Amino acid sequence: MKTKNIIYLAFVMLVTLSFVPGCSRSDKEVKMLSGGISGETKKVSKVINIDTTASTMNWLGKKVTGQHNGTIKIAGGEVGLDNSGSVVGGNFEMDMRTITDIDLTDAEWNNKLITHLKSEDFFSAEKFPKSKFEITKVEPLSDPAKPNFNSTVSGNLSIKGITKSISFPASIKMENGTLTSFADFEIDRTQWDIKYGSGKFFENLGDKMINDNFNISFKISAR
Repeated sequence: MKTKNIIYLAFVMLVTLSFVPGCSRSDKEVKMLSGGISGETKKVSKVINIDTTASTMNWLGKKVTGQHNGTIKIAGGEVGLDNSGSVVGGNFEMDMRTITDIDLTDAEWNNKLITHLKSEDFFSAEKFPKSKFEITKVEPLSDPAKPNFNSTVSGNLSIKGITKSISFPASIKMENGTLTSFADFEIDRTQWDIKYGSGKFFENLGDKMINDNFNISFKISAR
């Protein structure tokens, strides 16, 4: 084939691709395409950013002799909406270096706990400073036993470089251009290699045993 014909063919292909529906997606749209459990995808028509100043995450861990609770800062993220304004994708990051405890009033004991939580026994915060949740599916939820939640959110939670799929009930609302989401659920920390004080891996812990399940609750605001 002559060089002139090759150039012409390449030009025609380029022009044709430019007008194929979907080929003009932005980088954010491509990233925000949500792959569901059955493999389907839904196109994102709008991407909104998480407001880190209005978003919060709380944690609660229990042990034989008591419990501790605190916060972790939301570092950023985004939410993908379809043409109807429904959530079809998204992600947000948690900065594990910002973990705090709010129940210990003694400064020395508070610092000891936080230092331990950031260590390799728990979250290895220096080695893995960010944890991340990526939405893979959002489904309507109508359960009389969970009246405060209208959706089931499924996704991939990454902690310490380990990714596991989880699902939990959530409340998702859109009002005046602002999306708010609330969730409150438990995960088994040992699935992310956080085994310190676990009765499943260590014997004769006595009152040193720490529950494998810990509670996460968050409020996400995006606009």
